[in-house]
Amino acid sequence: MMPPRLYHTCEVLLRCVEALCGLLVFALTSGLVFARFSRPVARIRFSDRAVVAPYRGITGFEFRIANENISQLVDLRAQVMFGRIQTEDGGRRVRRFDDLPLERDRVAFFPLSWTIVHPIDASSPLAGLDAAALAEADAEFLVILTGTDETWAQTVYARSSYKFDEVAWHARFADILLRPQDGGRMGVEMDRLSEIEPLDRPARHAAAAR
Repeated sequence: MMPPRLYHTCEVLLRCVEALCGLLVFALTSGLVFARFSRPVARIRFSDRAVVAPYRGITGFEFRIANENISQLVDLRAQVMFGRIQTEDGGRRVRRFDDLPLERDRVAFFPLSWTIVHPIDASSPLAGLDAAALAEADAEFLVILTGTDETWAQTVYARSSYKFDEVAWHARFADILLRPQDGGRMGVEMDRLSEIEPLDRPARHAAAAR
């Protein structure tokens, strides 16, 4: 039979080990939960629709984004891919993707909004296409954004897409900038981010310029 003093010592050691294990488990759990939920998220709002609008004598595929985060994003980069179904020789239908060159594919600082533009010139994969052609090809525009959260100094991502029926033709985005008054700061009307204005005249398409 174990002596009472030794029994008491073992009991104290066991309780100490249990307390230490409990603290370690709590610390590890808290660290994992904090690391999971404290990661920065790119809260970027995309316009509901894209537009094909006049752009420097031709047309451009355009969509608009805005930053909903309190923290600013730096070195924001955009990539747009154009996916559609094409019929190859032999009648086989395949899904093809092309990168769309952008007027500007990165901004050093993204505090307000950014209208991302792909010029539809003679070399563009969109040259000569119209709304009916995009619908027939089941076209989709895939968007990937990559930037750095200024507060956390960590890379964040955002993505979206526009199907062929989410592209407005012969239209342009409405102005959303709030001009400063009495020395105030410039801002944007977030509720109007997706607002578009129809054009009286169809925009000249790149196919007509070739």
